[in-house]
Amino acid sequence: MKGRLAVAAVLLVTATATHADGDPLKVCLDENLPPLSLHQRGKPDSGFDVALAQAVAERLGRPLKIQWFESKLDESSSPALEANALLSDGRCALVGSYALTNDSLKVPGVKTAKLPDFEGATRDDRRRRVPVGVLAASQPYVYSPLTVVLGEKTRDRKISGVGDLAGLRIAIESGTLADAILMTFEKGRLIDDITHLVPGRHDLLGALNRGEFDATLLDLSRFDAYRAAHPDTKLAASGYYYPIGVNRGYVGLASDPALVAAANKALAGLQAAGTITDLAKAAGLTYLPPVEPAILGDELLKVLQK
Repeated sequence: MKGRLAVAAVLLVTATATHADGDPLKVCLDENLPPLSLHQRGKPDSGFDVALAQAVAERLGRPLKIQWFESKLDESSSPALEANALLSDGRCALVGSYALTNDSLKVPGVKTAKLPDFEGATRDDRRRRVPVGVLAASQPYVYSPLTVVLGEKTRDRKISGVGDLAGLRIAIESGTLADAILMTFEKGRLIDDITHLVPGRHDLLGALNRGEFDATLLDLSRFDAYRAAHPDTKLAASGYYYPIGVNRGYVGLASDPALVAAANKALAGLQAAGTITDLAKAAGLTYLPPVEPAILGDELLKVLQK
């Protein structure tokens, strides 16, 4: 009798595991973050993170289901809490291209958070607050630096540091990391050269391309997206990367360590096979491998406080 019960228990566990493996791997991706991820009505989904999520799901032997969401650029939004709310509400099990920093992974200081707008959201979804958990990061899969982009008149200027921007007409978006870096550089040496633009209201790279400004500092992937959309652009990459950047990876809930471990195993295999580099190239993303430390600490804060 005991033997039969043991066999039945094994069969039940096996069946449950098989069923779990067949469940879709739900990944949340930003709907407007090319060339990382892009979701437009009437067009195929595209981007590096779309292809990578598919490759990870295949490694795990599970179908992929993407939950698209919209991240708004405003002072009241918190990417960390938005990701946490999506995960805690079961909208997905992993959030892709998450910036891995100590601050973004710390235990939330609040018990609930609002959901960002997501595909399929109802009016009630936009109103309610979700009890949040604790985030757990995967290993990083791409390095995301800030780079200097130059206009047509300055495209041949050698840039070896942000100090080389002195005397140029610099455009920067208010409230961004690039804004903080340039405004605090050498106790404000560049302040008189800087013009602030409002994110979402002004076209930063368009203004630079029209010759209204000479240079800017922004995320490298964003310039990749602009070049893909404007192949005849007059803008040029300086080749300079600000020395402190951020790795991107997946983030899940600490309450599901097995999934994060499985994602890490899949990412390690894809990295070793060169697949991640190939997927980035196909998506038009300038790929830089992750750097140490995997999770950015207070290195940048120390620079800004000098």
